[in-house]
Amino acid sequence: MSQSKTRGFTALAIVSLLGLAAIAPAIAQSNEPTKVEGVIVARSGNEIIVEYMQSTELAFILDDNTKVSQTGGLFNARRTDKSMAALIPGLKVKVEGVHDATTHQLTATKVTFSGDDLEQAQVAEAANRQANKQLQEQNAELQRQAEALKQQNEQQQAELTQHKAEIDAAVARFGQMDDYYILEEVTIYFGNGKVTVEPKYDQSLLDLVAKAEKVNGYMIEVVGYASSSGSAALNKKLSEDRANNVTDFLLDQGNVPMTRILAPGAMGESRQIGDEKTAEGQSENRRVVVRLLQNKAVAGVNTSAGGV
Repeated sequence: MSQSKTRGFTALAIVSLLGLAAIAPAIAQSNEPTKVEGVIVARSGNEIIVEYMQSTELAFILDDNTKVSQTGGLFNARRTDKSMAALIPGLKVKVEGVHDATTHQLTATKVTFSGDDLEQAQVAEAANRQANKQLQEQNAELQRQAEALKQQNEQQQAELTQHKAEIDAAVARFGQMDDYYILEEVTIYFGNGKVTVEPKYDQSLLDLVAKAEKVNGYMIEVVGYASSSGSAALNKKLSEDRANNVTDFLLDQGNVPMTRILAPGAMGESRQIGDEKTAEGQSENRRVVVRLLQNKAVAGVNTSAGGV
């Protein structure tokens, strides 16, 4: 290669790199359809935030025309329509959108993801909740220690007051380590092999919906479980049907918008809370857990939001 051609190639490479750096801030303003592949890092109502390059994010608005589908089968050739509730943080997605010149926002026209990625996102979300529960227990222990110190030495009241303030600050920091505040929780139990929601749970679910309507940016999570009686495949199906039936109740009887419900989770016989060697323990494991959540990005730093 001649020296002049080498200089020309180098200059072209520099221009190309500079052009690539300019793509991220300009992509949302383009009149052309926007296509990105990345991970949902946050969701609030009908808006999702997708990180498609390192530290580069785009916000997409979901509306009635947004097509959501799950791929599967050989070469991901099979597509199944899904609700927007499946779009949870941590899910890998491909998003196509158009720029609205009036609102200056990107509106998603198509969102696709694989079934395996959805399951991984659901498992990761469950693990985050478990970690948050452990942190809450640690926080409670710190508060008990502070109270014990206060009772043991009233002469150091001023120091203990300061110590309590430090503990409260630690509680607030621990609480921010999860994506959501858990404001309310309802557990629904099922008979062996049963998937129908018994009427005795109707009022508890409606009370949760009533509380949700007063929460800014709320989401409702529905996760189904099963006992270990029977095959793993059957238990997976039972937990899915139970979660779907509870979701249908929230949609039909509670009038909860679909965009406010996270994808019903089906955990099968995993994460048991009761002793499977006893009938009572198996009964405790045949359940659906419904949680009222508030995204911390919407709520802001609010240590009074509480949890269950």
